[in-house]
Amino acid sequence: MPAATARVLPTADAVPPAERLLPEGFTPAARRALAKKDPTLGALMKQVGPFRMKVNSIQSPFLALAESIVYQQLTGKAAATIFGRVCERVGKGRRFTPEAVLAHPVEGLREAGLSGAKTAALRDLATKALEGEVPTLARARRMSDTELVEHLTKVRGIGQWTVEMLLMFRLGRPDVLPVDDYGIRKGFMRTYGLEELPRPKELLAYGERWRPWRSVASWYLWRSLELSNDPASPGGGRA
Repeated sequence: MPAATARVLPTADAVPPAERLLPEGFTPAARRALAKKDPTLGALMKQVGPFRMKVNSIQSPFLALAESIVYQQLTGKAAATIFGRVCERVGKGRRFTPEAVLAHPVEGLREAGLSGAKTAALRDLATKALEGEVPTLARARRMSDTELVEHLTKVRGIGQWTVEMLLMFRLGRPDVLPVDDYGIRKGFMRTYGLEELPRPKELLAYGERWRPWRSVASWYLWRSLELSNDPASPGGGRA
C-alpha cells in the first residue's frame, strides 16, 4: 500500500465542516486539504478536473430503496420499465407508500415484472418501513451514516453498497467510502500503481486520511477509470 503522508493543515486552509452536503459543500479549501493529505489523489483530481458529482433529490428513503430493489441486476431501460409498471399498480410519487405496497396483491407485483425475490424484498421493505426501520426523509437527515447502514441493511435484498449509494447520490453525504465497490478498488489500484486490487480493509485504512471528504475521493477514483476508457465503473459511473 502507498505510504502515509500526514501533514498539519494551516488554519487558513481548514477543511469545511463535515456536515456540509455535496456537491454544494465541496469547496476549493476541501480540495486543497485532500491534496495536502494525499498528493497522489491531488494529482488525480488535477487530471480529472472539477468535482461534478450530481446528487438527485428524493421524496423518501422508502421510495428510493424500492427503486433500488427493482433496478438490481437489470439494465437501466428494463428496470425503468418494470418500476414504471409497479408504480402504475401501487401508486406514483407520494402515493407509493408502504401501506399501498402491502395492500397490492403479490400476483400483481409479479405481473409487473418483479421476480419472486424482488417481490419479497419490496414487501419486506414496506414492512420494515411501517416498523420504523426505514426512516422518513426528515428523520434520515438527522441520522448518521452508520445508523442508516445499520437500519437499512436489515431489509431483505438491501446490502451495504446499496445504502452507500443512497448516502452519496441521494442524500449528499460527504464522507462515504464504498470499499467493496469494484470500480473504487480498481481505480485505487491504477491511481496508486498497485499490481492487484486492494483488499477492502486495506482501502478502508488508507482512506482514513481522506476524512471528512471520502465521498469526494471515491468520485475521483471512479472517474480515474474513464481516463483510460475503462468501462468498469459500477455505482460511480452514473454520477
